[in-house]
Amino acid sequence: MNLDKLKEEIAALGYSEAMKQLEEIVAKMQADDCDIDRLSEYTTRAMLLLQSCKERLLKTDEEIQKCISALS
Repeated sequence: MNLDKLKEEIAALGYSEAMKQLEEIVAKMQADDCDIDRLSEYTTRAMLLLQSCKERLLKTDEEIQKCISALS
C-alpha cells in the first residue's frame, strides 16, 4: 500500500480504533507463527498508528490545559 494512502487511512481512524489495531499488530508480531514476509508492513503500520495516537493525546492535553487556564 502507498505510504500516503496508509497515512490518510490511519488519520481517519479514531483513537480507540487505532489502539485496537495497534494491539492486534503487536499480537501478530509476538506470535510464534509471525509472517516474516509481512513484518516490515506490520512495523510501518504500527509506527504510523503510534504517531497518530501520540498526536491525538498531545492535542487533547493542549485543549484540556486551555480549558483549565480559562477557569483560572
